[in-house]
Amino acid sequence: MDDNQPAPAWKSGRNEPAPAWKSGRTVRPILVVGSVALDAVQTPTESASEILGGAASYFCLSAAMFAPIRLVGVVGEDFPSEHKELLESHHIDLAGLQVRPGKTFRWTARYTGIRLENRETLDTQLNVFADFHPTLPDAYRDSKVVFLANIQPELQLEVLEQVPAAEFIACDTMKLWLDTARPGLERLFRRVDCVLMNDEEAVQFSGQRFLPAAAHAVLSYGPRAVIIKRGENGSLLFTQDRVFLAPAHPLETVRDPTGAGDAFAGGLLGAIARAGRAEQDVLRRGMLYGSVLGSLAVEDFSVRRIVEADPREIEGRLSTLVDMISLNGSRAQ
Repeated sequence: MDDNQPAPAWKSGRNEPAPAWKSGRTVRPILVVGSVALDAVQTPTESASEILGGAASYFCLSAAMFAPIRLVGVVGEDFPSEHKELLESHHIDLAGLQVRPGKTFRWTARYTGIRLENRETLDTQLNVFADFHPTLPDAYRDSKVVFLANIQPELQLEVLEQVPAAEFIACDTMKLWLDTARPGLERLFRRVDCVLMNDEEAVQFSGQRFLPAAAHAVLSYGPRAVIIKRGENGSLLFTQDRVFLAPAHPLETVRDPTGAGDAFAGGLLGAIARAGRAEQDVLRRGMLYGSVLGSLAVEDFSVRRIVEADPREIEGRLSTLVDMISLNGSRAQ
């Protein structure tokens, strides 16, 4: 299946619409620190190997719809040139992407179930990522909008020491760090503005069975917003006194669920960077954009569907979501 895929849109030669941030208005760049990987994914009907993966890859290509991106990560000498060209073609600054002797981080997984809801990790090879410590280029240290993808909490904290001017910091986490690095997570939560986690992680971290109580336990550490991702059931935004439910975009097909949460984060942070602020209305709209990008991510393997989308399709799906939560049924214009 993988060898017979059509050429991705960015290599097709057709003229793609410019990203929204290229309209002439200044948009602050987003700094993202996280993994760039080569994935192998299996489903009951098809598979793909040596495809671009990693949390930072999905985030970058989603957020690049809205704002310029500064990527900090590490790859090996075997990282395919076409993947680097793809990132560069979407105006992603790779000055912070280290290329080190050795092999790129590799991850292999199998999805099963009617909706591919069950994931089994078959192999993880950290390779050069095992000794990764994020060192930001001097030009990145003035970053105002920062996303810390789900790497070790101690590494996320290392990044924060290098961005003293940051105005909005969001972090993601994963079950592994809840099991092995809770003290680091607690220190991290005290220093960020927004925490993203899925529903199982929120319950595990807080010890609370119900999501509102779990979210307020996380808020007690100091962030002003907690966003709990719930897959096909959408996402919930909690602040100290407000709750917002963003629906998931209705899906007609799911080919590869990998990276949906990271694409969601890309839509969210992209909307914040483009707006230049992170008030309630922007966070809510950003969550809807996150739902749109997450829905695109799962429709094909790797980042293929994300890079094929254009602003018209993004806004069309956003309009569908607005219609879903509107009391008067009027679509967004």
